Amino acid sequence: MAIRNPSQLKALLKPGQRLLGLDFGDRRIGLALSDPSLTIASALSTIERQSMVKDVAALIRSLRDNEAGGMIVGLPLQMDGTEGERAEITRKFTTSLLQRVDIEIAFWDERLSSAAVERMLIAEADMSRKRRQEVIDKTSAAYILQGALDAMAYRANAPL
Repeated sequence: MAIRNPSQLKALLKPGQRLLGLDFGDRRIGLALSDPSLTIASALSTIERQSMVKDVAALIRSLRDNEAGGMIVGLPLQMDGTEGERAEITRKFTTSLLQRVDIEIAFWDERLSSAAVERMLIAEADMSRKRRQEVIDKTSAAYILQGALDAMAYRANAPL
């Protein structure tokens, strides 16, 4: 379909459809899933990166298996808000995905999401380094998706 603004995405979903959150990394793709009311994001799974074709196929399976009608993709902006090489790679992957599946996609600023999640896993969950490596990508995807869901809810309830 198209790349949208997150606030437009909610209106394009059919009742009961969920959003899939994506944290696109060099080695893994973290996935998160919203509840049907688009209120809560939960960490879902991790796709180990192999090739563009295999990564896209795995992502399409996840979209279909989880009845997702749209996707929030974390866009790794630089600290000054500009797009660098990582953002360009993320956009290229998203373009490749859109050539293979009819889905609505919105980008969400993911600056410092992995750092915030890692601090939380250390401080609050007291996880070992090995366990953090196993969950950080999907937890970061949930963090990104939750930020977008909260912003959508705020905009929907904002006074005119």
